[in-house]
Amino acid sequence: MKINRLDAHDRLQHYSKQSGDISYQCKSIIDSRPFGDHPFYIFAHTRTIELDEKIGIFNDDIQRSLLDLSHKRQYKSLADIPSKRLIWQPRLTKPKAQTNSMLFKGYPGSDNIKVIWIIPARELWDQYKKGNITESSTILESINAFENNRRSLEAMEEDDLSDEKINAIYKDLSINAQYRKI
Repeated sequence: MKINRLDAHDRLQHYSKQSGDISYQCKSIIDSRPFGDHPFYIFAHTRTIELDEKIGIFNDDIQRSLLDLSHKRQYKSLADIPSKRLIWQPRLTKPKAQTNSMLFKGYPGSDNIKVIWIIPARELWDQYKKGNITESSTILESINAFENNRRSLEAMEEDDLSDEKINAIYKDLSINAQYRKI
């Protein structure tokens, strides 16, 4: 099979850019310290954008272009709006492992970001196999653990907080949120 070098290079650049976007997003969440100085999980997963949300996104894009002349419209029609969005969620507890998700552990005050898993959608798994341009040992290990040892993915980490400590943090966050409303 002949490979077009330019096409392969473009795919590699796109793949590399995605890795940079992931670390940037994780770092910005860690820097916001949603749970103070406690280590926490960052759960990234996709969700489908329903028709009513697509209409809202489309209308917002039109409104921004009318109110801000420097804004260039992103969406010319509803078909241009993506069907899924990536949600980044900071959490104190580890979620269940699922396809089309990523889980990281962040440590505020440091540059440490621990990759727990990166599990793409099942139909993409073959892209990450050994020998492919997008080969990834992290993703292959995550897929293997997801298929053969899901309990290890979902097991508590040694530096996870106790349930009592987690409840105290959530209570404190709730009190502070109520105080800010006033």
